[in-house]
Amino acid sequence: MLQVLKNRAFLRISVSSFMLTFAFMTQEVLLGYELYRITKDPLLLGLMGLAEAIPFMILALFGGHLADRFPRKTMMLLMLLLICATSVVIALIAPQLSGANLTQALWIIYSAMALTGLARGLYSPAASSMRAQIIKPEEQANAAAWSSTFWQSGMLSAPVLAGFSYGLLGLEDTLWIAAALCVSSFLVTLMLPHFPVALESAQEKFFDSVRSGFQFVVNNKILFYSIVLDLVAVLFGGVVAMLPAFAEDVLKVGPQELGWLRTAPGLGAVLTMVLAAKYSPTLRPWRNMLIAVTGFGLATLVFALSSSVMLSFIALALTGAFDGISVVVRQFLLQSVPPNHLRGRVLAVNSIFVSASNELGAFESGVAAKFLGLKNSVLAGASLTLLSAVWLYNRGKKHKLAE
Repeated sequence: MLQVLKNRAFLRISVSSFMLTFAFMTQEVLLGYELYRITKDPLLLGLMGLAEAIPFMILALFGGHLADRFPRKTMMLLMLLLICATSVVIALIAPQLSGANLTQALWIIYSAMALTGLARGLYSPAASSMRAQIIKPEEQANAAAWSSTFWQSGMLSAPVLAGFSYGLLGLEDTLWIAAALCVSSFLVTLMLPHFPVALESAQEKFFDSVRSGFQFVVNNKILFYSIVLDLVAVLFGGVVAMLPAFAEDVLKVGPQELGWLRTAPGLGAVLTMVLAAKYSPTLRPWRNMLIAVTGFGLATLVFALSSSVMLSFIALALTGAFDGISVVVRQFLLQSVPPNHLRGRVLAVNSIFVSASNELGAFESGVAAKFLGLKNSVLAGASLTLLSAVWLYNRGKKHKLAE
């Protein structure tokens, strides 16, 4: 269960991922809370996600192409430098949101987040491909669980600590802590080993390269349907972007309670992933993906109908627990199924349809909340998630994925 943690390179890249996730989550929670507190406009929360998603989606495929042609560690370091720079800009400008120049401050922050999305679009395929290279094939399932645990630990701890830090130190100092974590992630990444470029992809042209990645994903049905399942759930069923609005208008609580609510999905996910390191859900991946997405949709329905902080916390924790199962299964498939010379492009395709859907889902949530109301928008998204699980269950039966 703990064998893969003895791999120093794996441990370093996992720690780097934790620190980067912690920094991103701190920025997201505090900027979202501060922005909604000032404006009371859920659409502005959605626009935060959109600002990051668009450049991410534009560059993710190119990032996958580069990750299979150039040294992956070099790409990671360059993009981390850009992320560090945008974190400094956010720390400098965010305190001005409460001033007279709100519009100007918003434009600068949205621009900084767009640059962060650009950097992540090039960083993510390289980092995921690097992680697969440093792990032995027989350790892939265990490594998928531990990688997800480190990532979710950042998701779990950041909102609570950010909420307390906001109360003790204020917005500006807490954002500077996030910037320092980005720098720390860069320093840890410096200690990773270098790997040579795969010869099979070194001379491949860009469009041929991208097409190869798409074709591999579409032709591998369990991988393709798993990505589609997670896409629909995250895009339409996610509620985290609207938590500042729920905390302020529905549950009537402040930043500390918001921190606990935002950390609930991470708590459920981490507990699930720790169990997954011993009791792997990858033995029957398709069945477990369907169970996970169905449970995610049902827990989201409960959250939408709740007016109790405790019930909302439990429902959010359950969404994280079910999402944790799907994350472990999908990460196992992405790390073990593609060959090394295609892995960067396959992971880039996954990034567009899943990773970017977090930010697009935030925008969709903001638009839906603006026109349908908070609770109705979440109810509609949960219903779409459940319908997609039923539809893909039938598609999976046709291709005999459960066998």
